Amino acid sequence: MEEHWAAIIDAIGEDRHRPGLLETPKRAATAFEFLTRGYHQSVGEVVNNALFPSDSNEMVLVQNIELYSMCEHHLLPFIGKCHVAYIPTGKVLGLSKVARIVDMYARRLQIQESLTTQVAETINTVTEAAGVGVIIEAQHMCMMMRGVEKQNSMMKTSAMLGAFRSDQKTRDEFLSLLQLRQ
Repeated sequence: MEEHWAAIIDAIGEDRHRPGLLETPKRAATAFEFLTRGYHQSVGEVVNNALFPSDSNEMVLVQNIELYSMCEHHLLPFIGKCHVAYIPTGKVLGLSKVARIVDMYARRLQIQESLTTQVAETINTVTEAAGVGVIIEAQHMCMMMRGVEKQNSMMKTSAMLGAFRSDQKTRDEFLSLLQLRQ
């Protein structure tokens, strides 16, 4: 990967042998590996058996999970927050595991629509929940730094499964809880 970053620096007409750029191909390769580390993780490793018996059947909401991802179309970042809710059916997922699942998928080349669905489907599969709701709000550098250059645009996506899709009261409760703290 380091050689490819060196070729990119050469291709834009920059002198990669000047002092500020001498180590840039190596640093860029290391950074890109970190930004895409989700490819080297699996759901099993991330969850790590952190499912716990619970009698709760009330909504669990983890709000404002920061996320950093890379647009698969332009290789530019999109940055935002994810809100995940589920209704347990006999087991709950360790709190940090919800955020780790978001990170695992976010740290891949992505589009926000797919990221939202992947998180919802994974939480649903892992917990066997009665329903899962996921909302992601993000700003996309591909829209802010290039193209239309709209600095205040925010993309919001949602995925509603089970009770969150079929029961309007459940969906409304989720959405109203999100309004409590922004």
